[in-house]
Amino acid sequence: MTWFTSFPGDNMLCRWLGISITVWFTLLFVFIIVPAVLGVSLGFRRPYMRTLLKIFEWATSCMEMGAKEKNQQLYKPYSDGIIAKEPPSSLQQEFQELRGSASCARSEPEFEMADMLYFCRRGVESIVDDEVTKRFSGQELESWNLLTRSNYNFRHISLRVTVLWGLGVLVRYGFLLPLRVTLAFTGISLLLVLTTMIGFLPNRELRFFLSGKIHMMCYRICDRALTAIVTYHNRENKPKNGGICVANHTTPIDIIILANDGSYSMVGQAQGGMMGMIQRAMVKSSPHIWFDRSEVKDRHLVAKRLGDHVADKTKQPILIFPEGTCINNTSVMMFKKGCFEIDCTIYPVAIKYDPRFGDAFWNSSKYGLMNYLLRMMSSWAIVCSVWYLPPMKREEGEDAVQFANRVKAAIAAQGGLVDLIWDGGLKREKVKATFKEEQQKLYSKVLVGEQEQGDRRHDEHSEDENPEVDRNNQDSTERH
Repeated sequence: MTWFTSFPGDNMLCRWLGISITVWFTLLFVFIIVPAVLGVSLGFRRPYMRTLLKIFEWATSCMEMGAKEKNQQLYKPYSDGIIAKEPPSSLQQEFQELRGSASCARSEPEFEMADMLYFCRRGVESIVDDEVTKRFSGQELESWNLLTRSNYNFRHISLRVTVLWGLGVLVRYGFLLPLRVTLAFTGISLLLVLTTMIGFLPNRELRFFLSGKIHMMCYRICDRALTAIVTYHNRENKPKNGGICVANHTTPIDIIILANDGSYSMVGQAQGGMMGMIQRAMVKSSPHIWFDRSEVKDRHLVAKRLGDHVADKTKQPILIFPEGTCINNTSVMMFKKGCFEIDCTIYPVAIKYDPRFGDAFWNSSKYGLMNYLLRMMSSWAIVCSVWYLPPMKREEGEDAVQFANRVKAAIAAQGGLVDLIWDGGLKREKVKATFKEEQQKLYSKVLVGEQEQGDRRHDEHSEDENPEVDRNNQDSTERH
């Protein structure tokens, strides 16, 4: 009895699918994978970027025309304040302005009711212009890039824009997404298989050498999977063995962006699942540092392992993101001081993404990793610039916190980012009590410090009026 009957149409469909898959992988292998392995580019991505910019400009002009016809006003996002703010005046000066000239005549400092106005004003300013919370949301754009994250209602203004948006959806999800998923799967699979095989080589130097080449090759394939268009500046300052590379952190793909141009040893917490499998395969062939949850809390253990790594000049430089969390690429927040306590050379790197082609920021409290990667692979492209800054070392008398702030300021200045003192941990936690205590100490210094400064000015004035005191002090010092 025949349970299945084969029709001629089924054979034709299977044959057509087989030919399509063969052609698909052949084109990927010839035009993307082989150039990525060789480290060359066929030059398709930059013309693609320029074409997108022209399409965005045309879409913007169409929206403006459509808005005028409907007597609507296009949405203009609030500026992120990328321009550096003026340095604030001292706390004492601000209180002096609020108190007025009457308080100048008083000999002893004391609390005044006008002091409350300062704290009320600062509180209202923090609510109106919250410079911390807005760093954990996607950066707004002045013009629409045909992605729904900018403004959902843009595509309804003009019929031409609606048609263009629909064509963009077909291109992104019908062509770009399958292409990128295939490349990402290829790159990760090669990384797992090849690093595991290299891990069995007995020669340590050969194992490290081949591991660096394979990591870079696989990262280049993943770089193509994101259609990443990266411009590297000042490559003469690239991190060298025995040092630590620190960079501002926007997304997990920061690792792919940097490792596409050099070999690094990664530092991070040991994970489970698919990510843990990748970590275990990587550490077999290369000296990466993965910490268990209990070890991460032990600062001395972490510092010791990092110090032992940088002491070995044959090992790759360590890549660390001192912010500890992802920021939306408009600012740089507080650097953790751990890696700056180690006596070694620090290689700062500034990374700046262009949000017009896709939002690279990962809001981990809103999107899971798979959801975020789907958004990345369905965007137009990932465009960014990378600056290698001159190496820096701790100066004499400089502690780890001061050194970290100096490195952070250099990265912010080069990347055109706002330099903030706030801890990125505020993304999930409240302000620490120690920070509140610091503000209380500053106010107490305003109350107590005025009297102390007045006493010092009085002493200096007395010494200037009586030069005999200076001469007597000088004579006694010489005799001593």
